[in-house]
Amino acid sequence: MRILLVEDDAMLGETLQSALEPQGYTVDWLKDGQQALHAISEQHFDLVILDLGLPRLDGMSVLKAVRAKGISTPILILTARDTLQDKVNGLDAGADDYLLKPFDLDELNARLRALTRRSHGRADTRISYGDLILDPQSQQAFFKKQEIILHRREFMLLHQLLENVGKVITRQQLEQSLYGWGEDIESNALEVHIHHLRKKLYPELIKTVRGVGYIIQELAP
Repeated sequence: MRILLVEDDAMLGETLQSALEPQGYTVDWLKDGQQALHAISEQHFDLVILDLGLPRLDGMSVLKAVRAKGISTPILILTARDTLQDKVNGLDAGADDYLLKPFDLDELNARLRALTRRSHGRADTRISYGDLILDPQSQQAFFKKQEIILHRREFMLLHQLLENVGKVITRQQLEQSLYGWGEDIESNALEVHIHHLRKKLYPELIKTVRGVGYIIQELAP
């Protein structure tokens, strides 16, 4: 899951990036609203965490511009603006949730999981696919009731594919979900992760669509 964090407070930004990445998120971090609007318009993110008090372009303007473009990416406002009218304005402008500073990291994680479930039309955090169960909250995977040990990026890759069963996910989209800006990516890194998942689970789980990407197909009724 790829998150865009838009926060101009350096200490808070570093803290959030360090805290969220072990939870299975790839976190790209920007510090001003103009850059954020460009990034959201040009790239795919699964979630956006948006501060309101930003330089160059304030968060509310970013939010309104994103929604005016028809972009439906879930957006959580993270701000110190605590009046009821501020919250109403944010939600009316298209925010999916609103969290006040200071906040607890456990609550932020819970809200992000809820937004993910909602965006995919699920009521349960866990994802079930045949004999496979993926639990993003505990970062555990089970196959035929046995826990399967997955490395962080293997888990993230499987999560991304299972969130989009029946859809071909391009190589670029998967790499963006696994690696943040500035991270070095080996040319065959994605293929290596796919190989390991097939070996740990079963070879037919992930199908290669040559020249495009990968897919987990829908189960037959």
